[in-house]
Amino acid sequence: MSGDEAEVERSDILSHLMAKDGQQPRDEPEIAANIGQQLQHMGLTTWSISIHRRLRDALVRLGPQSVLEVGASIGHRTAWLLDAFERERRPQNLTLVEQGAKFGVILHRLVTRYDALNWTDIVVGEPIQLAAEHAAWSVAATINTELSETKFQSSYDAIIIDGPSPNRADLVKTYLPLLSANGVLFTKEPDMPTGEVDPDDEQGMALVDGFNAWMNLIRETQNSHHVAFMPLFGGTLVGWLPTS
Repeated sequence: MSGDEAEVERSDILSHLMAKDGQQPRDEPEIAANIGQQLQHMGLTTWSISIHRRLRDALVRLGPQSVLEVGASIGHRTAWLLDAFERERRPQNLTLVEQGAKFGVILHRLVTRYDALNWTDIVVGEPIQLAAEHAAWSVAATINTELSETKFQSSYDAIIIDGPSPNRADLVKTYLPLLSANGVLFTKEPDMPTGEVDPDDEQGMALVDGFNAWMNLIRETQNSHHVAFMPLFGGTLVGWLPTS
């Protein structure tokens, strides 16, 4: 096989991973559905069922040994993942990152319910700061990751990023270096600003700045990663795979 053919084949991996898997259940897992109702009562948002289905399909095909979910909230998406891992093949490690300590307690209950405590780490803290601390430990000491206060693995086969739209690009950029050579990072495309935004509108300007950062991120990663977009009901699932 020529180098060009190999490169074309690798560039098609994301499209294959993110395609619909007709063998997977269509219905939302019961535990995830219950958590989704809790989210609504708490005034919190989550990704659509269509995006969760397709993310689940991609992870089942990928079969990662290590998974990192950033922005786990109260575990709605985590429940989708754990349901799939229970039915299919579970990873050796799942790391959940959530900023709120109270949400961390809820995640602990969810992980316990799926009997996944012995292979899951729950890390509470500000995601970008946690990644910076992990990078500092790795560079300064070249130590075993088991000694890292962040409990991060040295790399991950699958990374899922969630967070406010204005911060989505910064989160992706921060966590891309934690991908393994054949790992894939998934996120939902951030909200696009619409209409004219008053310069005094802080939230509106944050959305504009965040989307501009997102467009810059896509341009900056085109050479180092294959990037694929999967439009679905409720938004667009985006994936990154290192080019080599």
